[in-house]
Amino acid sequence: MEVQSLAIPAVKLVKPKRYGDDRGFFEETYNERRNAEAGLEVRFVQDNHSKSAMRGTLRGLHYQAPPFAQTKLVRVVEGRILDVAVDARKGSDTFGQHVTAELSAENGLQIFVPAGFLHGFITLEPNTQVTYKVDAYYSAEGDGSVRFDDPALGIDWGEYANDPILSDKDRNAPGWDEFDSPFIYGA
Repeated sequence: MEVQSLAIPAVKLVKPKRYGDDRGFFEETYNERRNAEAGLEVRFVQDNHSKSAMRGTLRGLHYQAPPFAQTKLVRVVEGRILDVAVDARKGSDTFGQHVTAELSAENGLQIFVPAGFLHGFITLEPNTQVTYKVDAYYSAEGDGSVRFDDPALGIDWGEYANDPILSDKDRNAPGWDEFDSPFIYGA
């Protein structure tokens, strides 16, 4: 397994080792011990799975507020996405900045997004399926979102962002300037 820090060092790109032959491949997608040895010491409690039928489906920018904040380990099992993590930790040197990574079933990459970050993705292929592990259970009370296309964040979602397929929650999310982040750096 390879782990690489992105431009915001708390967010990591994880590449599990694949063993391939003429039948296909085998891959250990998660191993708590190996992840801890790589500095990703988290105990996950819930797995989530989404399927987006249409290319250009945008999910995000989502968060779970403390005490329900979630660290995520995201991977694509079918299709391809542009994944985005925005630092929402007040007091962080990278507060309001974001990182992106293209994840696909083909490249096998995963993204590790710590609690304190907004998270979202846009599908780049139809019938894309995304799974992610989280270290805290979902809570409707802690559920929140921020507008994906807020100019203050400056996220380039790519060619499908001009007319994305959105949920009502994401379409009506407040902007970054209306968001009073519940996350504190180092807390």
